[in-house]
Amino acid sequence: MSHAHDIPDGVVIRDLTAFDPRSGSLPERLLFNNRLVIVVLCALVSVFLGYKAFGLSLNAAFEKMIPTKHPYIVNFLENRSQLAGMGNSLRIAVEAKDGTIFDVDYLDTVKKIADELFLQPGVDRPYMKSLWAPSVRWTGVTEDGLDGGPVVPDDYDGSAESLAQVRLNVERSGEVGQLVAANYKSSIVLVPLQDKVAETGARIDYHELSQRIEALRAKYESDKIAIHVTGFAKVVGDLIEGLQQVLLFFAAAIAICTVVLYWYTRCLRSTLLVVLCSMIAVVWLLGLLPTLGYELDPYSVLVPFLVFAIGMSHGAQKMNGIMQDVGRGTHKLVAARYTFRRLFLAGMTALLADAVGFAVLMVIDIQVIQDLAITASIGVAVLIFTNLVLLPILLSYTGVSPEAARRSLQAEIAEAGDTAHRKHPFWAFLDLFTQRKWATIAVLLGTAMGLAGLVVSFQLKIGDTDPGAPELRADSRYNRDNAYMVANYAASSDVYIVMVKTPQYACAHYDTLTAVDALERELQQLPGVEATSSLAGLAKVANAGMNEGSLKWFEIPRSQDNLNAIITRAPREMFNQNCDLLTVYAYLKDHKADTLASVVKVVEDFAGRHATDDLRILNAAGNAGIEAATNIVVKKANVEMLGLVYLAVVVLAFITFRSWRAVICAVLPLMLTSVLCEALMVALNIGVKVATLPVIALGVGIGVDYALYIMTVTLARLKGGMSLSEAYYKALTFTGKVVVLTGITLGIAVATWAWSPIKFQADMGILLAFMFIWNMLGALILLPALGHFLLRQKVTPVGANAFAHGA
Repeated sequence: MSHAHDIPDGVVIRDLTAFDPRSGSLPERLLFNNRLVIVVLCALVSVFLGYKAFGLSLNAAFEKMIPTKHPYIVNFLENRSQLAGMGNSLRIAVEAKDGTIFDVDYLDTVKKIADELFLQPGVDRPYMKSLWAPSVRWTGVTEDGLDGGPVVPDDYDGSAESLAQVRLNVERSGEVGQLVAANYKSSIVLVPLQDKVAETGARIDYHELSQRIEALRAKYESDKIAIHVTGFAKVVGDLIEGLQQVLLFFAAAIAICTVVLYWYTRCLRSTLLVVLCSMIAVVWLLGLLPTLGYELDPYSVLVPFLVFAIGMSHGAQKMNGIMQDVGRGTHKLVAARYTFRRLFLAGMTALLADAVGFAVLMVIDIQVIQDLAITASIGVAVLIFTNLVLLPILLSYTGVSPEAARRSLQAEIAEAGDTAHRKHPFWAFLDLFTQRKWATIAVLLGTAMGLAGLVVSFQLKIGDTDPGAPELRADSRYNRDNAYMVANYAASSDVYIVMVKTPQYACAHYDTLTAVDALERELQQLPGVEATSSLAGLAKVANAGMNEGSLKWFEIPRSQDNLNAIITRAPREMFNQNCDLLTVYAYLKDHKADTLASVVKVVEDFAGRHATDDLRILNAAGNAGIEAATNIVVKKANVEMLGLVYLAVVVLAFITFRSWRAVICAVLPLMLTSVLCEALMVALNIGVKVATLPVIALGVGIGVDYALYIMTVTLARLKGGMSLSEAYYKALTFTGKVVVLTGITLGIAVATWAWSPIKFQADMGILLAFMFIWNMLGALILLPALGHFLLRQKVTPVGANAFAHGA
C-alpha cells in the first residue's frame, strides 16, 4: 500500500527525519530504500560489461546487407553456386600510364598482381579472370576453320612477336570493353569472393581484405602503373576504415554536451554524473553486444552515440528537477525521490517511444537494419535503468552544488513572475502561442509548411541518387576509381544479371536463344544500359565466324549441331554445367534508382509476355540486380515503418496522457517534422536507402521525448485548475528549459557528423540535427497552439500526475 499522500509531493523537507521512507510508489521504495545495493550492483555490472566490450568486433557480411527473402534475392541465392562471383566481386583495373598494355613490364606486373590475389583467402579462385587466366580465351576464323586458345599463349616469351600475338588474341577475344579497356591503356583482374573463407569457414574480414588490397596497390603502383579498385568488399573496407574516425565525433559530442550542460547548471558534480550515467549506458551496450553474439557494422556504429545523446537528454531533466528542489531547501535524497515521482513515467514513456522507434525497423527484411534495431533497442533498455534509476540515486548521494541550486531557484522565481511583465521574455514569447491570435498563425503556418513539404516529398527517390558508392564522398579514392572504370569499360562495375531457366540441356535451343536475344534488344534500348552480353550474342558472332566472317550470317543458327559446336567454346559464365541456366548480362552506366527501376520494368514486362513453363525469366543477380531488389524492399518498408512508428507513439502517448486531444497536440508536430525531413532529403539529393531509412523512425522516436515532458507537466497543471497559459508557462519553466537545452545541444552534436569522411554518416547527421531542432520547435510552438484549440482546463487525470503522487 502506498503512503505517498502522507507527505504531499513538493513539500520542502530539510531534515530526513521528517520524511517517511515508506512514502511513494512501490518501485520508488524498492529502489531508494536499497540505494547502496543498486550502486554496488551497477558498479560490478559496469566492470564486467566493460571487459566484455573489448571483444566487440566491427565488420559487415555481404548477405547482411541484402534482403534475403525478396524473390529476386531468393532467385540469386538458389543459383548462386552457378553464378560464382556475380554478387560479390572485386574489379581491379591495372592502368599503363605510358604506352599500352602490350608491354613486357606491364604484362609481368598484371601476372604478379593476379598471382598474389589468387592466393588471398576468400577468393573464388576457379572464377578469377585476367589476361593471364586460362579461361580468358580468343576465338577466330582461320583457313582451317574455327581456332582459339588462351589470350596469353603458352609459348609467350615477351618478344615483340609474342606481344603482337597477345594483341591479336585480345582483339579476337571479345574482351575489349569487358576485361580490356577500349583504348588498350588498362586491363582488369576480376576477383570473385566466396561467401566464407573456404579454408577456415569464417566470414571474410572486409577491413583486413581492404588493407591487403591497399598494400598490393602500394606495392605495384609506380610512375608507370596505376591501380583502380571497385566492388562491395572495397566499399565496406573503406567504410570501416572511415568509421574508425567516428570516435572523434563521439568525443566531440561528449565534449559539446558536457560544456553546454555545465554552462547551463554551473554545477560540475551533477554535470559529470549525467555524463557518467550516459557513458555507463554506452559501456553496457558495447559489452552486451558481444555477450549476445552481435557485432557492430558500418550502420549500427552510430547507435552508441544516439544512446549517449538520449541519455544526456533524460539525465538533464532529472538533474534540473533535483536542482530546483534542492534550491528550495529540500534534502538531496528527498529531492531525488520527488523528481523520480514527477518524471519517471514521462521518462519511461519517452524511452519506450525511442525503443519502439528503433524496434519497428525490424519489419525491414535486411539484416543489417534489423541488427541496428536490436542494438538500439538494447541501448534504450539500458538507459531506462542508468538514467531513470541510477542517476537519481547517485544524485541523492552527491546532491548538487548549493550555489548552482540557488541560482536555479532564483532563475525559476524570476521566470515564474506573477504578472506578464515580470515573466522571462523568452518563455513569455512562447506562452503567446496559447492565445487565439498566435495559435491561429502557428497552426496555419504549420499547415502551409506541411502541405508544401508533402508536395516536395513526392519527388523523394528510393535508392541511390549518385553514381559510384554514395556511402562515400564523391571525391573519395573509391569513387574516383569507379569513375575511371565507367569511363574506360563498357562492362561497368554495375552489372545486372537476368537468369533464364530451361529444362536440362535446353539452354542452347534455338527458341531459348531467340527469346534471350529479344530480351537483350529491349535492354539495349534503355539509356542506362551501356552493353549486354549472353550466349545468344555469342552465337551470332560465332555463326558469322564459321561462315568466313561474313556479317550476312550474323544471326542465331537454326541448326542444333551448329549451336552445340558454339556452346562447347562458350565461356562458362554464360551457362551452367547442366545447360539449364543462361545468364544475360546488362552493364549499366550507374546504379541510380531510376536506372535500376527501368531495367526491372523491362525484364518483368518481357517475362510476362514470353515466359512459359519451359522458359522462366528471373530477376536478378549481379550487384545492380541485388540493389534493385533492395530498393523495392526499402520502398515498401519506408511506408510500413512510418505507419508502425506513429501507431506505437500514438498508443504510448495515449497511455500516458489518457486524452486523445493531448495525443493530437503531441503527435501532429512530429508528423510535420517527418514531412519536412523528406522534403529536405529531396533538396539535398539524398535517396531513401539502407543507410538513411532508419533516420526518420529514429527522429520520431527521439523527438516525441520533448512533447511528452512538456505535455505531462501541462496536463497536471490543467488538472489543478490552471488556465492553459499558466499551465504551459509552468511546464516551460520546469521542463521546457531542458527541452531547449537538449534540442539545441543534440542538434549541434550530430551536426558535427557533416564533416565525416563517410557520406551516409554526414547525411544522417544533417537529417538528425534537422529533426532534433524541428521536433523541439514543434513541442514549444505548435503543441501549445494546437492545445489552445483542443485542450480543456478540466481534463482526465493524467497517469504521470497519478504516479507523481505515488499511486
